[in-house]
Amino acid sequence: MAVWHVRDFTSDDLEAVVRLDTESATTDSPAVFRLSDVVAALQARNPSVVAVADGHLVGAAVGRVDGDRAWVLRIALHPAWRNLGLGTALLSALEHRLRDSGARIVAALLPDEETGSTALANSGFHPRRGLTYFEKSEAVSAQGATVLAMLGAVMPEARLWGQLTGMTEEKRLIERRLVLPLANPELADAHGVEPPRAVVLFGPPGTGKSTFAKAVAGRLGWPFVELLPSRLASKDGLAAGLSRRFEEVAQLDNVLLFIDEVEEVAGTRSLAAPASVGVANELLKSIVRFRDRDGRLLVCATNSVAALDPAFLRHGRFDYVLPVGPPDRGARGALWAGYTARTGTAADTAVLAEASEGFTPADIRQVAMAVAQSVFERTLDTGERTEPSTGDYLDAIHQTRPTVSAEMAQEFADQAVRYGRV
Repeated sequence: MAVWHVRDFTSDDLEAVVRLDTESATTDSPAVFRLSDVVAALQARNPSVVAVADGHLVGAAVGRVDGDRAWVLRIALHPAWRNLGLGTALLSALEHRLRDSGARIVAALLPDEETGSTALANSGFHPRRGLTYFEKSEAVSAQGATVLAMLGAVMPEARLWGQLTGMTEEKRLIERRLVLPLANPELADAHGVEPPRAVVLFGPPGTGKSTFAKAVAGRLGWPFVELLPSRLASKDGLAAGLSRRFEEVAQLDNVLLFIDEVEEVAGTRSLAAPASVGVANELLKSIVRFRDRDGRLLVCATNSVAALDPAFLRHGRFDYVLPVGPPDRGARGALWAGYTARTGTAADTAVLAEASEGFTPADIRQVAMAVAQSVFERTLDTGERTEPSTGDYLDAIHQTRPTVSAEMAQEFADQAVRYGRV
């Protein structure tokens, strides 16, 4: 067998290194550093070496320097050149170049028994026991990131779901009907469960419908795109704008698409103007197309489900029509407990829950913020730190008009019975 020659990587070697990478693997476990990471490091001219024999590239070692720490991204060997000391020779040459670049620690992450493991051991690298490698895959590709930027999308934090306090029944229902089937598609399929594609959330304003939608996106790790019909009108009209936006969203592998106050474009059509009928028809057609692919969820929110056109709620378009009503006494108590815990106050949350009948989560947050500001100013004025009392909260509650009146609560209860599909 010919003798190898180790030299620095050049740009002319890139194609051969990529080809060698596919030939080199000795385990089915995916590499920690992807091929795209390796290529990026090579193109950025990080220290890297190759081995050549008889004019053919038979080995490569690719590094990346991050401050005083360097990573061995890949040790790749042609199968015919394994167990001959080539890996150790490549690693030795790479180490010298990494340390010349300022690295004081050289580290590697490899699947068990992968190519390079023996070379690392022979070169004095020591495995660190008791460590667990954590990984989280992003749901957005590079192409998708461009589309998301164009759509004004956001990536809600996963912890948003855990921060939802109160509204326990609504949270349980949304988790079981929406989150779990979408997060566990293979298990759902094994049980004959079809993950939802489109749902309607309805309830009085301020009850948290949009917050629930963002929290679901965060829990799934999906981008959140809000469709605002009022901003889609173009020279071709709103219907064309809606169609175009759904086509843009269709380029994404995963997405939660949210339409708030959907009754504005999907209201009852019997008395609507012809232009409004055209918009509603286009939205219905777009929903049908949207449902054709996995990895996406449409969430429409409305304050009055009765205002929607009956065809909009027909089976086959929306999997669920879920009520998100004003918090009951127990939910209000949980919400108050969350806010009072932040200030360490001993306010009586049961009393606050009783006094805030008709308050939405948004109302309770507004009162809590007002009390916090008032007590903050009192501390500044007196020079002594004070804590909010039950009386402080009650005073603010009595000065706040609840969003949900008794009539609105009854209307919601009636709609939940008539339209709810859980």
